[in-house]
Amino acid sequence: MARQRVHNRRAGRGSSGGGASWISYSDMMAALLLMFVLILSLSLNQYFIMLDTKQTELDKQSALLDTQQTALDEQASLLSIQQAELDEKSAALIVVQTDLATREEELANANTALATREAELAALQIALGDKQKALDAATQALNDQQAALDAQTSKIDDLVGVRTQIIQDLSAALSASSLSAMVDPQTGDILLDSAVFFETNSDKIRSDGEALLNRFIPVYLGVLLQPQYQDYLGEIIIEGHTDTTGSYMNNLKLSQNRALSVAAHCLEMPSLSQSQRKLLRSILTATGRSFSDPVYNADGTVNMDASRRVEFKFSLKDAEMIDEMNRLLQGGSREQ
Repeated sequence: MARQRVHNRRAGRGSSGGGASWISYSDMMAALLLMFVLILSLSLNQYFIMLDTKQTELDKQSALLDTQQTALDEQASLLSIQQAELDEKSAALIVVQTDLATREEELANANTALATREAELAALQIALGDKQKALDAATQALNDQQAALDAQTSKIDDLVGVRTQIIQDLSAALSASSLSAMVDPQTGDILLDSAVFFETNSDKIRSDGEALLNRFIPVYLGVLLQPQYQDYLGEIIIEGHTDTTGSYMNNLKLSQNRALSVAAHCLEMPSLSQSQRKLLRSILTATGRSFSDPVYNADGTVNMDASRRVEFKFSLKDAEMIDEMNRLLQGGSREQ
């Protein structure tokens, strides 16, 4: 159609000069317009092609961005999960750290308590060592005391055995000599009736008394002064006793003088050797008891005849100590 217009315009230009110019201008304008349209169409086509290309690229980039966003969302989700796990682990770590701090505090307290116990143990060990030393010392002292006690016990046994043997020997010797004097089986004391020796209120030995003493004393001293007893013999005592008639002082003097008379007669015995006489002088004692130790009848009255007497006694060395130990031992036995 455009071409028809151009052709018509050309035909018209041939028929008329003014009309031809106009047609030529119109054609030129139409051509320019056509060219413009073509160029515009081309430009629009290029633009739309470029727009489609850009849109395609944009779609691809959008798709890629969506993919990346999805991946990013997944990573964010994973990161969120990891963050949650990390938070849980952090919370657990805090719990563990708190527990560890508590344990460390408990350990520190335990170490402090242990140090205190160790100090107490060290003090106890020192105290135990001191007590052990004291115990060892006490044990040693006890052993020493036991050794001393054993020695004393042995000595007591020896002395008891000696006393028993002396009493047996005295009884046998008096019996063999036909002397009726009685020997106390526990103490060895021998009682002689003073009426045989002295007149009433007299301290002079009668002849009958001298005869009895001359028979009795050699037998008595012959036993006590034997060599096997000399190391044990501590003392020979002659005791004078009276009845309760008269004053105590008069009887004391009388009993003392009678004991001295008997003692003097013993020392003057011609049968004694010089060594026996010397020994007898060192161990012989004479004492008066007045009526402080009377002899009683069964009804509780004083036996006046029996109270007037002379007693021969002997003691062994350390006898008082031994008697005390025996009393202590007997007392301990009773307490047990």
